Parts: sequence; C-alpha cells; structure tokens
Amino acid sequence: MADSLTPDPIETSRQKPERVRKFRTPKWFKWLVRHPRLKDGFARFVGFYLAMVYRTTRWDFVGLENLAPTTHEKTPGLVCFWHERLPMMSMLAIEAQRLGASMRTYVLVSGHNDGRFIGQAVGRFNLGTVIGSSSKGGATSLRNMLLLLREGSNIAITPDGPRGPAKVAAAGVAQLAAATGAPIYAASAQCRFHMRMPSWDRMILPFPIPFSRGVIVVEPAFTVPRANWAEHLPAVVSALNEASAKADRLCGIKPSADTSSDKPS
Repeated sequence: MADSLTPDPIETSRQKPERVRKFRTPKWFKWLVRHPRLKDGFARFVGFYLAMVYRTTRWDFVGLENLAPTTHEKTPGLVCFWHERLPMMSMLAIEAQRLGASMRTYVLVSGHNDGRFIGQAVGRFNLGTVIGSSSKGGATSLRNMLLLLREGSNIAITPDGPRGPAKVAAAGVAQLAAATGAPIYAASAQCRFHMRMPSWDRMILPFPIPFSRGVIVVEPAFTVPRANWAEHLPAVVSALNEASAKADRLCGIKPSADTSSDKPS
C-alpha cells in the first residue's frame, strides 16, 4: 500500500502554479498623464499639495547630521529610500537646502508617463530628474547617474522602483555605489496622519493636517567596495528597513505585517 502522505505524481503534475497578480496602473491615471495639459495641471496640483503637507507638518529630523558630507563638504552621495515613502522625501531635500546644501539632487524616475509626471511634481522643490528604469533604459540611466555623481551632484533613488516588487532592492544602487565610491545614505519618512494608496507598493500619502507630526530618518553612510559588490546588496535592504521602522516607531505607527492598516498608536 502506498504511503498516504506521499503526493501522487500524476496529481502533482496537474496542479497549476499559483498566479501572481501584478499591479496595473489605473486606466484613469494613464489617461490623465497622457494628456499634456491635464498632466501638467495635475502635476502642479500634486506639487502644491505636497508643499501644503510640508508646511503644515511639524517635522523631526533624526540623523540629519549624517548628511554633513553633502551639505557642508560638497561630497556627492546616494540617498536611498523605499518607493512607498516617495511623497514625503522631498522634505529632506528642502531641509538640506535650508542648511546650506548647494549641490543639485537628481531623482531617478521611470521613462513612462507616470515617471515623468512624478518628475514634474517634485521639480517644484528644486529637484532634477534622471529618466530610466531597471527594465528599460537601465544602462543609459546608470551612465547618466555616474556622470552626475562625478560632476558633484547627489542622486536620490528608490531601489525597489519604479515597478517593484516592493522593498526588494535592484542591483543598480549597489553597482552605482561600487563604481563611484559614493556613500549610500539610507533614509525614510513617516507622517502620523496618512493613508495607503492602492498601488503596488502601498504608497504612503500624508495628510496636510496642521501641527501633525512627521519624521525623517537618515541612517549613517556606508560604502560598497568594487570587489563582490553584489554581496553588499542585503546591507542596503537592511539599512532601508531599519530607517523605515525607526520613522514608523517615532511617529507612533504600530508595526504590522499588513502595512495597509497603519494606524497611530
């Protein structure tokens, strides 16, 4: 008699692999960003909305002194953060500029319409853009970022963008750091009052509530050696997760496996 715990090889072969549902950009958003006038107007509105959030929130900066090489010593670096925190991270550039940073910062965005839309929205805060992605135009964008770093500009990059998977770092950030010797600054942000968007990364959208609390965290810089650079990619992930956990904790957000239910404690 066959062991009842042994799976039937015929039945096993018939089982279909589980299909993973990929996030698709809503049709209304695709339609919006394909129309130049509507896209420009909506980008201005988003920039205005974020400016309201920045002005009405009481911001605490943790580890901002770690950025001293870029704000005072003019040493270019890579500022990394998860894609879900993107709407809040322009505030870090605003604060760095207030502290005297004169170096331009460029944000890597997708070459698709939604990426260019993001570039227009953050342009309000004196941020430049580098067009590219991990799937299309990756080599070209990598070369452009190499040139910008060597010319003395900072690069802001979301290692899991622009399409995910969420919180899974692509190799580009470690490659770029190894090739240039530029330090990596793992950063994150959180606002006490926010909502999660129905996107692939569950992007955090802060609310412009007067005197609400926001936190931006910058971890100590670290470098990636040229030799065996790929082995240091987990260190990037670990630093980003640590920065995000710290920002959440300081904002009173309870840790949860389901990030869609973030609530203040």
